[in-house]
Amino acid sequence: MLENIHRIVHDCFRFDGPLTVYTDPFKLPDKLPQADVVLISHEHFDHCSPEDLAKIAKKDTVYVASESCKGKIKGDVRLVKPGQQLEVRGITIETVPAYNTNKNFHPKGAGHVGYIFTLEGQRIYFAGDTDHIPEMKNIRCDIALLPVSGTYVMTVDEAVAAANDIKPKTVIPMHYGAIVGSDNDPLAFKKKYKGETVIK
Repeated sequence: MLENIHRIVHDCFRFDGPLTVYTDPFKLPDKLPQADVVLISHEHFDHCSPEDLAKIAKKDTVYVASESCKGKIKGDVRLVKPGQQLEVRGITIETVPAYNTNKNFHPKGAGHVGYIFTLEGQRIYFAGDTDHIPEMKNIRCDIALLPVSGTYVMTVDEAVAAANDIKPKTVIPMHYGAIVGSDNDPLAFKKKYKGETVIK
Protein backbone atom coordinates (compact mmCIF):
# COMPACT_ATOMS: atom_id res chain seq x y z
CA MET A 1 0.00 0.00 0.00
CA LEU A 2 2.77 2.46 0.88
CA GLU A 3 4.11 2.44 -2.67
CA ASN A 4 0.68 3.60 -3.86
CA ILE A 5 0.73 6.71 -1.65
CA HIS A 6 2.21 9.82 -3.26
CA ARG A 7 2.70 13.09 -1.38
CA ILE A 8 2.41 15.94 -3.86
CA VAL A 9 2.86 19.00 -1.64
CA HIS A 10 1.76 20.27 1.76
CA ASP A 11 -1.21 18.07 2.84
CA CYS A 12 -1.97 16.83 -0.67
CA PHE A 13 -1.63 13.09 -1.24
CA ARG A 14 -2.73 10.83 -4.07
CA PHE A 15 -3.64 7.22 -3.41
CA ASP A 16 -3.50 4.93 -6.44
CA GLY A 17 -5.55 1.76 -6.63
CA PRO A 18 -8.81 0.60 -8.12
CA LEU A 19 -9.89 4.16 -7.28
CA THR A 20 -7.80 7.34 -7.32
CA VAL A 21 -8.21 9.30 -4.08
CA TYR A 22 -6.77 12.72 -3.24
CA THR A 23 -6.55 14.69 0.00
CA ASP A 24 -6.55 18.51 0.11
CA PRO A 25 -5.37 19.15 -3.49
CA PHE A 26 -3.05 22.16 -3.66
CA LYS A 27 -0.38 23.41 -6.09
CA LEU A 28 -1.01 20.45 -8.38
CA PRO A 29 1.18 19.91 -11.43
CA ASP A 30 -0.60 19.33 -14.72
CA LYS A 31 -1.52 15.91 -16.11
CA LEU A 32 -2.10 14.07 -12.86
CA PRO A 33 -4.58 11.16 -12.81
CA GLN A 34 -8.17 12.29 -12.45
CA ALA A 35 -9.86 11.85 -9.09
CA ASP A 36 -12.57 9.39 -8.19
CA VAL A 37 -12.82 10.70 -4.62
CA VAL A 38 -11.39 13.87 -3.04
CA LEU A 39 -11.25 14.38 0.74
CA ILE A 40 -11.04 18.01 1.89
CA SER A 41 -10.37 18.84 5.53
CA HIS A 42 -11.41 22.50 5.67
CA GLU A 43 -11.96 25.69 3.69
CA HIS A 44 -8.54 27.39 3.85
CA PHE A 45 -7.05 28.18 0.43
CA ASP A 46 -4.19 25.70 0.78
CA HIS A 47 -6.61 22.84 1.43
CA CYS A 48 -9.75 23.72 -0.51
CA SER A 49 -8.50 25.12 -3.82
CA PRO A 50 -11.11 25.21 -6.60
CA GLU A 51 -8.48 25.80 -9.31
CA ASP A 52 -6.56 22.70 -8.21
CA LEU A 53 -9.73 20.64 -7.97
CA ALA A 54 -10.50 21.57 -11.57
CA LYS A 55 -7.22 19.98 -12.70
CA ILE A 56 -8.23 16.52 -11.47
CA ALA A 57 -12.01 16.71 -11.83
CA LYS A 58 -14.10 14.43 -13.99
CA LYS A 59 -17.86 14.21 -14.37
CA ASP A 60 -18.35 11.70 -11.56
CA THR A 61 -15.70 12.83 -9.06
CA VAL A 62 -17.10 12.80 -5.51
CA TYR A 63 -15.93 15.50 -3.09
CA VAL A 64 -16.18 14.86 0.65
CA ALA A 65 -15.57 18.13 2.48
CA SER A 66 -16.12 19.80 5.83
CA GLU A 67 -19.22 21.98 6.05
CA SER A 68 -16.94 25.03 6.10
CA CYS A 69 -16.27 24.39 2.38
CA LYS A 70 -19.90 24.92 1.42
CA GLY A 71 -20.19 26.96 -1.75
CA LYS A 72 -16.53 26.63 -2.73
CA ILE A 73 -16.80 23.32 -4.60
CA LYS A 74 -18.95 22.39 -7.58
CA GLY A 75 -20.16 18.92 -8.47
CA ASP A 76 -21.07 15.92 -6.32
CA VAL A 77 -20.20 17.31 -2.88
CA ARG A 78 -20.87 15.49 0.40
CA LEU A 79 -20.55 17.96 3.28
CA VAL A 80 -19.53 16.43 6.60
CA LYS A 81 -18.77 17.29 10.20
CA PRO A 82 -16.77 15.40 12.82
CA GLY A 83 -18.16 12.10 14.04
CA GLN A 84 -19.80 10.83 10.85
CA GLN A 85 -19.40 7.66 8.81
CA LEU A 86 -20.28 7.31 5.15
CA GLU A 87 -19.51 5.14 2.17
CA VAL A 88 -18.37 6.69 -1.09
CA ARG A 89 -17.63 4.55 -4.14
CA GLY A 90 -17.28 1.54 -1.86
CA ILE A 91 -14.78 3.33 0.43
CA THR A 92 -15.73 3.52 4.10
CA ILE A 93 -14.92 7.00 5.42
CA GLU A 94 -15.04 8.21 9.03
CA THR A 95 -14.71 11.87 9.98
CA VAL A 96 -12.84 12.90 13.13
CA PRO A 97 -12.18 16.28 14.74
CA ALA A 98 -9.25 18.47 13.66
CA TYR A 99 -8.57 21.62 15.65
CA ASN A 100 -6.02 23.74 17.49
CA THR A 101 -5.58 23.60 21.25
CA ASN A 102 -3.09 26.43 21.81
CA LYS A 103 -3.76 28.75 18.86
CA ASN A 104 -6.80 30.00 16.96
CA PHE A 105 -6.22 29.19 13.29
CA HIS A 106 -8.47 26.12 13.40
CA PRO A 107 -10.94 26.50 16.28
CA LYS A 108 -12.83 23.43 17.42
CA GLY A 109 -16.15 25.12 16.73
CA ALA A 110 -15.34 25.48 13.02
CA GLY A 111 -16.05 21.79 12.46
CA HIS A 112 -12.92 21.02 10.49
CA VAL A 113 -12.25 17.33 9.97
CA GLY A 114 -9.67 14.65 9.57
CA TYR A 115 -10.54 11.41 7.82
CA ILE A 116 -10.06 7.71 8.47
CA PHE A 117 -10.65 5.73 5.30
CA THR A 118 -9.93 2.18 4.23
CA LEU A 119 -8.08 1.32 1.03
CA GLU A 120 -6.81 -2.16 0.16
CA GLY A 121 -7.57 -3.32 3.69
CA GLN A 122 -5.48 -0.54 5.28
CA ARG A 123 -7.00 2.06 7.59
CA ILE A 124 -5.48 5.44 6.72
CA TYR A 125 -5.79 8.46 9.01
CA PHE A 126 -5.44 11.83 7.30
CA ALA A 127 -5.27 14.22 10.25
CA GLY A 128 -5.98 17.51 8.48
CA ASP A 129 -4.83 20.73 10.17
CA THR A 130 -4.77 19.83 13.84
CA ASP A 131 -2.85 19.89 17.06
CA HIS A 132 -2.33 16.87 19.30
CA ILE A 133 -5.91 16.47 20.54
CA PRO A 134 -7.44 14.07 23.10
CA GLU A 135 -9.59 12.37 20.45
CA MET A 136 -6.45 10.85 18.93
CA LYS A 137 -6.33 8.28 21.74
CA ASN A 138 -9.40 6.67 20.14
CA ILE A 139 -8.07 6.58 16.58
CA ARG A 140 -7.01 3.19 15.25
CA CYS A 141 -5.26 3.05 11.92
CA ASP A 142 -2.47 1.35 9.99
CA ILE A 143 -1.07 4.51 8.39
CA ALA A 144 -1.23 8.00 9.92
CA LEU A 145 -0.59 11.17 7.91
CA LEU A 146 0.36 13.75 10.53
CA PRO A 147 1.28 17.45 10.28
CA VAL A 148 4.71 18.31 11.70
CA SER A 149 5.52 21.94 10.82
CA GLY A 150 4.23 23.85 13.84
CA THR A 151 2.84 27.41 13.44
CA TYR A 152 -0.67 26.42 12.29
CA VAL A 153 -0.54 22.77 13.36
CA MET A 154 1.43 20.40 15.60
CA THR A 155 5.15 20.79 16.14
CA VAL A 156 7.44 17.82 15.61
CA ASP A 157 7.41 17.00 19.33
CA GLU A 158 3.62 17.28 19.50
CA ALA A 159 3.32 15.03 16.44
CA VAL A 160 5.53 12.43 18.13
CA ALA A 161 3.22 12.51 21.16
CA ALA A 162 0.20 12.17 18.87
CA ALA A 163 1.75 9.20 17.08
CA ASN A 164 2.44 7.58 20.45
CA ASP A 165 -1.28 7.92 21.26
CA ILE A 166 -2.43 6.58 17.90
CA LYS A 167 0.13 3.78 17.57
CA PRO A 168 -0.12 3.28 13.79
CA LYS A 169 2.08 0.83 11.92
CA THR A 170 3.50 3.72 9.85
CA VAL A 171 3.54 7.53 10.08
CA ILE A 172 3.91 9.72 7.00
CA PRO A 173 4.68 13.36 7.96
CA MET A 174 2.92 16.21 6.12
CA HIS A 175 2.23 19.97 6.26
CA TYR A 176 5.74 21.23 5.50
CA GLY A 177 7.65 22.71 2.60
CA ALA A 178 4.91 24.87 1.05
CA ILE A 179 3.36 27.41 3.42
CA VAL A 180 5.39 26.74 6.57
CA GLY A 181 7.94 24.20 7.69
CA SER A 182 10.93 22.75 5.88
CA ASP A 183 12.28 19.39 4.80
CA ASN A 184 14.04 19.26 8.16
CA ASP A 185 10.71 18.73 9.96
CA PRO A 186 9.97 15.19 8.75
CA LEU A 187 13.62 14.26 9.33
CA ALA A 188 13.39 15.52 12.91
CA PHE A 189 10.17 13.58 13.40
CA LYS A 190 11.75 10.39 12.07
CA LYS A 191 14.68 10.81 14.43
CA LYS A 192 12.49 11.30 17.51
CA TYR A 193 9.65 8.85 16.82
CA LYS A 194 10.38 5.25 17.79
CA GLY A 195 7.93 3.70 15.31
CA GLU A 196 8.15 3.46 11.53
CA THR A 197 8.29 6.75 9.63
CA VAL A 198 8.11 6.95 5.85
CA ILE A 199 8.94 10.30 4.27
CA LYS A 200 7.20 10.93 0.97
